[in-house]
Amino acid sequence: MRTVHLANIDLNLLVVFDVLMEERSVSRAADRLGRTQSAVSHALARLRAQLGDPLLVRTAGTMRPSPFALELVEEVRPILRSIQRVLTPAQPFAPAQSSRTFRVVAPDFWAPAFGNFLAMTGHEAPGIILDWMGPRESALLDVADDRIDLAVAPSVLKPPEGINGEPLGLLSWQCFMRREHPAAADWGTAAWSRWPHLMVNVGNRLQSPVHAATADARVERSVGAVVPNFAAVPPVLAATDLLATLPTAVMGDGLAHYDLVARPVPFRVPPIPHSLFWSARRSNDPAVLWLRKQLTPLLRAGLE
Repeated sequence: MRTVHLANIDLNLLVVFDVLMEERSVSRAADRLGRTQSAVSHALARLRAQLGDPLLVRTAGTMRPSPFALELVEEVRPILRSIQRVLTPAQPFAPAQSSRTFRVVAPDFWAPAFGNFLAMTGHEAPGIILDWMGPRESALLDVADDRIDLAVAPSVLKPPEGINGEPLGLLSWQCFMRREHPAAADWGTAAWSRWPHLMVNVGNRLQSPVHAATADARVERSVGAVVPNFAAVPPVLAATDLLATLPTAVMGDGLAHYDLVARPVPFRVPPIPHSLFWSARRSNDPAVLWLRKQLTPLLRAGLE
């Protein structure tokens, strides 16, 4: 059996072969391809030589395929159609007609951004579905594998290959407590250390910046409770004497709604830069571009 080296096969020869198999005529194939008859005949001759088969033979005024040609065309046609489909420029995204489900990973304190997104796009894209998921350790891998469209995560996370990102801004820190908390009137490092703290399990492997900062400042923190998301923080603080040292953006309208107060952290906690990540393969996907255009300013505003 003769070995065929793919590096020696010109894709254009297979395109000519496909048209010849449909037309069974060099002249008609040349007209369809916009080439001269001699060019089509030369392409057929090259393919015959490379494949070691006559492919099409003129008989009684027409070109009749060989058994190998009949097998080959059944394999070649779907491949050529797939290549054409892949190389065809992406069609514009039509939000009004779309029923696409967008999957986005982000912490729950960005709820106002997603609420505003749905309010803004409700009339423009009534058929789309936003599947908003909480942070998880596999989020960036899921983005790389196209299981998630976008992910908001700390910029310091090292993304896998094939991930693009853009900065959203910095999460700065404050300490929160109920308004009548005894520590509110006598605030400082001693009060911060004296009272137990509420923590949020954010579900990634990054060390808490607060934990690192307490070590640098030689301050100790006792933990009184751990909750699974940021939405649980305001009602728990309102009902207890727990403190919570968290990014300012986490609280949203929780301060007023639950009658909480904020105090500056009595030692330096570095802000956390966050970014929006997406698959590099989807950088030019019109639907993902539309989603990024809508969401990015809302996410950035959530950090202000």
